[in-house]
Amino acid sequence: MAPAAFPYRLVATDLDGTLLRPDDTVSERTREALAAATAAGAAHIVVTGRAVPWTRHILDDLGYEGLAVCGQGAQVYHAGEHRLLTSVTLDRQLAGLALSKIEAETGPLAIAASRDGLAGEVIVGPGYQVQEGPLPVIPFTEVADLWAAPLNKVYIQHPKLSDDELASIARAVAGDLVGIVMAGPGVVELLPLGLSKATGLSLAARRLGAKAATTIAFGDMPNDIPMFGWAAHGVAMANAHDELKAVADEVTTSNADDGIAVVLERLLG
Repeated sequence: MAPAAFPYRLVATDLDGTLLRPDDTVSERTREALAAATAAGAAHIVVTGRAVPWTRHILDDLGYEGLAVCGQGAQVYHAGEHRLLTSVTLDRQLAGLALSKIEAETGPLAIAASRDGLAGEVIVGPGYQVQEGPLPVIPFTEVADLWAAPLNKVYIQHPKLSDDELASIARAVAGDLVGIVMAGPGVVELLPLGLSKATGLSLAARRLGAKAATTIAFGDMPNDIPMFGWAAHGVAMANAHDELKAVADEVTTSNADDGIAVVLERLLG
């Protein structure tokens, strides 16, 4: 197939709930579709909320050697060179103030945080529920430990409020201090103000010589909304959050049913 037959020069895919199946693997069909898009002249770029330490083992397994946008846009990572190209950290003073304002409305929160860097640990406070899996975390009990090193993001959970309710309250009382996104079940995050997957993707695209007008993006959660706003075409998975489906250009099948491959195969003819 001639490169001109494929209408996009950049294919941006989220990981969890999108590229990854429920068992955290990538199907052979999806691998083949992405390879065909690459052969047709497009670049594939992973854009994930996961920080680099929780992403690189997946990229290595895929044999992925290009750029990846990690940490909700905070990090641009060169997978082939195992090198962090850019990194944005959270202002810890503003984050502490934001947490205080949120807890004044909601009561005590369970808190975790992602430390900056290639080997940045995820530290988890009392009561914070971590999804099962192979990814390591380090528990902390002293509040001072939370702020002891540079952070990319802070995670918050509430014992009674839903993720959407918690994110809505956090935006209302602290949205002028930090960015707030709902990135998955049990995952509400505080980020540097103004940071999003779109900002990280635009930086990476510039390095690749790609433009928004020739980018197709795939995602499943509200944190993908800015990426859909930046890209020319946004595709939500069937399992996506309703907020993302509402702004998507189309909805494909689920991540369990090769939703990315379904769209790419159609575009490849």
